[in-house]
Amino acid sequence: MLSRMTPLDTLLSITLGVALAAATGFRVFLPLLVTSVAAYTGHLHLADSFAWLGTPAALAMLAVAAVVEVLAYYIPAVDNLLDALTTPLALVAGTVVSAAVITDMPPLVKWSTAIIAGGGAAALTQGVTTLVRAKSTAFTAGLGNPVVSTAEMLAAATISLLALAAPLLALALVVGFCVITVRLVRRFLRSGKPAQ
Repeated sequence: MLSRMTPLDTLLSITLGVALAAATGFRVFLPLLVTSVAAYTGHLHLADSFAWLGTPAALAMLAVAAVVEVLAYYIPAVDNLLDALTTPLALVAGTVVSAAVITDMPPLVKWSTAIIAGGGAAALTQGVTTLVRAKSTAFTAGLGNPVVSTAEMLAAATISLLALAAPLLALALVVGFCVITVRLVRRFLRSGKPAQ
């Protein structure tokens, strides 16, 4: 017999989905790997149509993809190319991971939420990281990019793990990151304007 979710359960599953989606903006495959491990070990319930994400085959493929992605971001010039390639992948991954953890909702509501909130969160964090890497490349000739790559990897892992343990806290962390980044970008853009 299927158990009915309370409104709080629904809110938490949406929050979990959005937080995991935001983490895909930092690294596409690492949050998917964390989700796969959690589902495989029984710590995370997935929507029935996403049960494949908790299988040994998915776990192995995502582990390889995550390691390759993390290492590739440490190769000069490849990191900037990956930013261009992973932007659409982050949108898809954010939507998929959101839909996978949002359970017991009508399909239209679930997919609308996954696309708008999950895909939107992934696009936002991916856009911010792309901007930061571009500025790092311009100001440090790429020498600062490994620091950016390490910060992105740690953010993806931290937010993914925190989303499983405390989804609201993970989402608050993502919102805080975005607010701080927007303020820094605005300050940077203002300082670049000529004095009038």
